Amino acid sequence: MFRFENPEYLYFLLVIPVLALLFLFLRRQRKKRLKLIGELNLISQLMDGTSFWRPIIKFTLCLLALASLIIMQARPQLGLEVETDQRNGIELMVALDISNSMLATDVSPNRLDKAKMLVSNISDKLHNDKIGLIVFAGDAFIQLPITSDIVSAKMFLDAINPSMIATQGTNIGDALQLAMNSFTKQKHVERAIVIITDGEDHEGKAEEMAAQAAKNGIHVFVLGIGSEKGSTIPVSGGKDYLRDRQGNIVVTKLNPAMCKNIASQGKGVFIQVDNSNIAQDRLYYELNKLEKQDLGSVSFSSYAEQFQILAWIALILLVLDILIDEKRNPRFSRFKLFHGNGK
Repeated sequence: MFRFENPEYLYFLLVIPVLALLFLFLRRQRKKRLKLIGELNLISQLMDGTSFWRPIIKFTLCLLALASLIIMQARPQLGLEVETDQRNGIELMVALDISNSMLATDVSPNRLDKAKMLVSNISDKLHNDKIGLIVFAGDAFIQLPITSDIVSAKMFLDAINPSMIATQGTNIGDALQLAMNSFTKQKHVERAIVIITDGEDHEGKAEEMAAQAAKNGIHVFVLGIGSEKGSTIPVSGGKDYLRDRQGNIVVTKLNPAMCKNIASQGKGVFIQVDNSNIAQDRLYYELNKLEKQDLGSVSFSSYAEQFQILAWIALILLVLDILIDEKRNPRFSRFKLFHGNGK
């Protein structure tokens, strides 16, 4: 099968006939000017050694070389090679808390940024696995459907911020329910949900949803981010702190007991996130223990590049152009220039 990777470059081939017509026009104009001087036969004798055909041959070689270079830029490809990549892995849904309490700075630089860095680093270690992203606060929605495209997952992860959900709160139950419904329908595949939150569940039913996930064969891991001592929540660019209706500064604290209960009901583990990489390594260890299953095969098509041949043709044509002298070979000096039989 023959194809061009960049066929738009082929439009430049239209320059070839334009240059050819321009060349013929200029030669015709030159011939007219010479006629004004005198008889062409006489002028040809005075211009001994001038060839009629050699400039045409040299120009033709240049045009062919230019055409070869243009076609080379279009990247001609030949042949079709199909490769099949068998993928074995797990399906992972990450549910990330983006409530205002995740802006607390008891974990550097803040809870949300730390969580995003953790997910990004875990994504780099995923091989042939699938990952999806859910964000939640008072509501929950899918940020990225489950995919094997890790690059896209990291791009969507970078865009996450608390302003994406107007309804405040920490509705872990809805996030778990949405995550359970976001996996593929493929059978016999290990699945896991990773909840990253500070554990302030204001809506309830989180443990119930975790138990249901475990019943469906889905492991629920809870990453509790923050400290039990708690922290204030910067607002207005760090110039003030979030306050309650009475004007008191809000202090948000990690609720490890609730996080542990959710993880226990989900047949997973609770991991507390601090300023070290211990939580990241522990999560990867736990995920790596899950049995890798066949996620299907992916076919890739590859074509063999043919531009090298055109590059050699262009080079040979240019070398020939350099080697051919515009002057006529002395052995053919008896032929007349403008009668079209000189060489």
